[in-house]
Amino acid sequence: MIKRGVSLYSYQQEQFFKRMTLRDMVKEVHDNLKTDGIEIIDQAVVRQYPYPSDEFVAEFRDLMAEFDMTAVTMDIYLDTLQFRDHVMTHKEAAERLVRDIRLAAKLGFQNVRCLCSVPIDVIEMALPAAEEYGVRIGKEIHAPFNIKTDSGEQYGKGDGFPRNPKMCEEIINLAEKKHTKFVGLVPDMGIFQRSINRPQFAYAVRHGANPDALRMVDRIAAEGVRDPAVARERLLALGFSEKDTTVARQVGMFSQVDPREMRDIVPYIVSIHGKFYEMTEIPGRTEEYEDVAIDYKNPIYWLKQGGYEGYINSEYEGQRHQQDQGIEKMANEVEEVRRHHEMLARYITE
Repeated sequence: MIKRGVSLYSYQQEQFFKRMTLRDMVKEVHDNLKTDGIEIIDQAVVRQYPYPSDEFVAEFRDLMAEFDMTAVTMDIYLDTLQFRDHVMTHKEAAERLVRDIRLAAKLGFQNVRCLCSVPIDVIEMALPAAEEYGVRIGKEIHAPFNIKTDSGEQYGKGDGFPRNPKMCEEIINLAEKKHTKFVGLVPDMGIFQRSINRPQFAYAVRHGANPDALRMVDRIAAEGVRDPAVARERLLALGFSEKDTTVARQVGMFSQVDPREMRDIVPYIVSIHGKFYEMTEIPGRTEEYEDVAIDYKNPIYWLKQGGYEGYINSEYEGQRHQQDQGIEKMANEVEEVRRHHEMLARYITE
């Protein structure tokens, strides 16, 4: 059965305002969500990263043991400008990845997640260390990227995202070539986003966006348009002003993924990011919740069809579109994650 977990990134406001400690967050997952999966961002949790003290390592492992938790995935980054006098080379990036793999193993994590932009040769250079330390490398599939190979022609070049239409294929080919289970994929459920999420919509309107233009962008995206330039021309043709067309860039943030594709990549999934922005009660169904912007039901169905038994780790991001307001107007992160787990448990078991 699919397992449930939480990326502690979901509680970022609680950490920032010092309302929850690391222990508080782990206890919340154990006591109230009744599950055991923990995911962290290394620099947000690990004191003195990348060289934590033996004391911290022992404290972290003791905390996981106390609550019988599973350290699922440690999210890692590559600061390509860390040397200041030159851009990090691929060899240096691989060395950094190896260092993080060692750290993940010390803390007891099963996996590390690297970003979409990490080149395949960097991952291949670090693979022997992953096998040595027993830590899987997962490359994230994040919107606006897709699972299946495509030409990339439906995407615009002006939305800030470098395109690698063979990203997933490269990872699968590497796993097959090396006959290894220590490299795979971390799908982000944001690839199933089907409309501008509600917190982002409200943020854009607060900062001057035309709500009618935003609604039209959703309609244009639903037709399969992913090129902001095409969306802009459509908006102009419909009579929107030049200022209104700035929202056209939103179409470049949507993926085009058929939920059935999740079944096909199950053997290569390391863990899954349960991206969500806002959980609202389903009309007519008391205390049952959904994120109206992201399809969860169909991807989870196909994951079950494929026999996936790994973790979906909640990754709440709606608060990022509320941080321009006062603290009193920010969402309750703890409640949002609880609602997300109501939905996950329901879809996993139904």
